[in-house]
Parts: sequence; structure tokens; C-alpha cells
Amino acid sequence: MSDAAQPTAAEVRAAAEAVKAALDRHLAAVERRTGDDDTAVYEAFNALAAAAEAYDELLYDRYDEVTPFEIPGADGALPPYAGPDEPHAVSLLIRRDYAVAEPQRLLAQARRVAELDEDVTGAAAKAGVSPLAALGVLFGEFEPDEIASRHKEFGLEEGDSTLWVTAAEELPEPGEWLHAPFDHADPERIFCRFDVSSVFDEEDEDRPVEAEAGGADA
Repeated sequence: MSDAAQPTAAEVRAAAEAVKAALDRHLAAVERRTGDDDTAVYEAFNALAAAAEAYDELLYDRYDEVTPFEIPGADGALPPYAGPDEPHAVSLLIRRDYAVAEPQRLLAQARRVAELDEDVTGAAAKAGVSPLAALGVLFGEFEPDEIASRHKEFGLEEGDSTLWVTAAEELPEPGEWLHAPFDHADPERIFCRFDVSSVFDEEDEDRPVEAEAGGADA
């Protein structure tokens, strides 16, 4: 970066003062916390994270130095809850990823299921040779929760998964969102989120995972 583009010493000092002020506001919000879902704490946390990031960038640009601490960014965090205080409906949004770890086991299990289903003409033959057909047979026969509990039996390996629980004033009209079920998920209406990933095991191997209001990592 050229000298002309560098931040001034005064700008770096101002950013440092902003971090101090954000720290005070965050502590005050925590001290006044009214419950696990206190939005003031989330807002103060996000403000502190933004101030710390800005200071870190200016410090590096001006002095080629970095701070000795890291405040988690908001990329994977939920925004403050802005949904109804007394929801009359909830929506569950679920994603589970699987790898086809044992194709032959998958084909064998699907063929067995298809052979027992008298209503599926010719499905056994397709299920025994086509992974896509095999997956169609298994997911057509079993509920998602049963697939999750028996995935190894079907030759599948678990990947990441997430569950979002969102609040609503009332249920949508029947069929209203079926054409695009996930397009209108509002992050500000999520009051519970549960994520499962092997990355948490790697990052948090030596420390327990703490669930935060508005979400949990397992």
C-alpha cells in the first residue's frame, strides 16, 4: 500500500478508542442481560466484533502489526432475533449431507427394499445397478430420521447437518411455499439453530462446545 493510501495515526487511534467504547457497551449489555435471548447483548457483540475488525485492519495497514486477540466474526452468527414474541407457528428447515461411502451396500439394500415392494414394478432391477435409483428407493421408503439413524446400514457417511427453527405469526397458506421451500427463510426469525460438523471436533478438540442463545453447535 502506498503512503498516500495508508490510514493516519489519528485514524488508528480513533479506531482503538472505538474498540474501547464497544467493549464498555458490550459489558454493560451483558450486565443488564434480561435472558438468554437478549437482543441488546447480540447487538453489542456484533458492534464489538466490527470495531475490533476495523481496528485490526487499520493497525496492520499503518504499522504492519496485528492484535493478539481474535473476536469471532459475524459470518456464521445469527442476526438479532426480530420475530414475534408470541409465535403461533414454527417452521423447521433441515439440511443433512451424506456421502455414498459404500456404493455396493447402497445398491444391495435398495434392491432388497424394492424386491419387498410389490407396487414398484421393475424397481429392484434398477435399484441394483443405479446409485441414483437406489437412493430414490431408499429415500422413498424411509423417513429422513430413519435414514439418519441407519445411514451406515445403507452405505452412507454423514456430512454436515443443520436445523433451523423459525417463528411465524401464523401458518402459510397450504401449498404457498412448496415450489421453493427454502427461498424465504428469514435469519432474523431463527430462534434456535443446531449445527453438526466434524469441523467442530477438529477446532474444539480440547475444549467443550458451548451452546449460545439463538444457536448451538454440536
